[in-house]
Amino acid sequence: MDFTVAETAVIRPLTPPFAEDHILSLSHLDTDRNLLVVLRYLRVYPNNSQQQIDPFRVIKEALSAAIVPFYPFAGSLHQRVSDGRLEVHCKLTDGVPVINAAVNCPLSEVKFNNLGSDSGESVAEKLAPNPDASVYPIKPISLQVTRFSCGGFVLGAAVHHAICDGLGATLLFTRMAEIAGWRSVTVDPVWDRTALLGPRIPPRMEFQIRELLKLDRDFINYAESDKRISRELLDVKEESLNRLKGFLQNETGSKFSTFEALGAFLWRARARASQIPKEEKLTFAYSINIRNTVDPPLPAGYWGNGCVPMYVNLTAEEVAEQPIWKTAESIKKSKRCVTAEYVSSFIDFQEMHYDEGINAGKRVSAFTDWRHLGHSAVDFGWGAPSEVVPLSRRLLGSVDLCFFLPAEEGIRVLIHLEEDAVAGFRIQMKELENIGARGGN
Repeated sequence: MDFTVAETAVIRPLTPPFAEDHILSLSHLDTDRNLLVVLRYLRVYPNNSQQQIDPFRVIKEALSAAIVPFYPFAGSLHQRVSDGRLEVHCKLTDGVPVINAAVNCPLSEVKFNNLGSDSGESVAEKLAPNPDASVYPIKPISLQVTRFSCGGFVLGAAVHHAICDGLGATLLFTRMAEIAGWRSVTVDPVWDRTALLGPRIPPRMEFQIRELLKLDRDFINYAESDKRISRELLDVKEESLNRLKGFLQNETGSKFSTFEALGAFLWRARARASQIPKEEKLTFAYSINIRNTVDPPLPAGYWGNGCVPMYVNLTAEEVAEQPIWKTAESIKKSKRCVTAEYVSSFIDFQEMHYDEGINAGKRVSAFTDWRHLGHSAVDFGWGAPSEVVPLSRRLLGSVDLCFFLPAEEGIRVLIHLEEDAVAGFRIQMKELENIGARGGN
């Protein structure tokens, strides 16, 4: 399989979006140290009989028009000298790098559903830019269009989380798709990061964020162990999900979402398979959308980070041994804590303690739900992508990220595990078929 790069084009705004070079500040949600990562992912577009125009040309022309109102994407992220926070430097000569590549094989030969294998992973890794998130300045976004011999193509993206979250990135890609398909633009972007999500004056703590996060200037976020990480891809059927949620409801009298129920089950399976000392603290981390939680709600076009992290802390013994409904209830209860006051306190905590090494600690398992972010609806004129494939595994202080992905029936789960835990994890997941059948918990 030969992989070639024809060019790396720098795509500038179609018309100048401003008159003078300037610097934009980011919100304290954007600059959260646990979000200083680059998320890399692929959109896979099979060959389409209507696909007569070069997708690289279509995408770069649509991007050029789309980034006029989204021009900070064309800038660069720098660390501010005074406090180390990131900010966006915008220059008239800036643009978004887009790689034009080709592979001399059909898409069908790339097993996107088997990226745990060395061959599948090595091919997929070549299909998206891979900037070093620890080196500044860095581009907020870079793209790659890779054409396959069958006529299909893959759009790879590398998006720095400080510039936006998944919903924010989807606003850009949706605008590109609307322009490419000659459709009406539906949402105009809104910046106003510090005005809409700035700290209070003076900052204050009315929710005890300190109970969830730690302060340690010497702590290294995303420190890797010497163990190899494997990717497991699971398709969980609707029948299994309903059985699990029904069991939890019978035990508690409460209804549980798929995220709460399956998240608890996966967390337990990982804890049992990893054989962690029972007294160690484990953390279940996730982000929750607060666009309609804050008062007033954020505008529809706000494309910065509009989620706050939430953390559930239990011992390894509790996660592995207590009834699964107790763990699910802990996750459910944590979601109820995310109020407008929690958001303000989290922002104020970042204002007061940013230089003290805010971190989520060790043994963090992050879970992110991509089913409702719109990733699968980006249509440049040849249909929506057949698959959306995440390549990253760092987020919210975790190096073994778990994704909930859309599936035709049920839910697709992509989870990262230390290699020596894979066999035990697979055994634990078989219990999903028996949950509640034998009085199991």
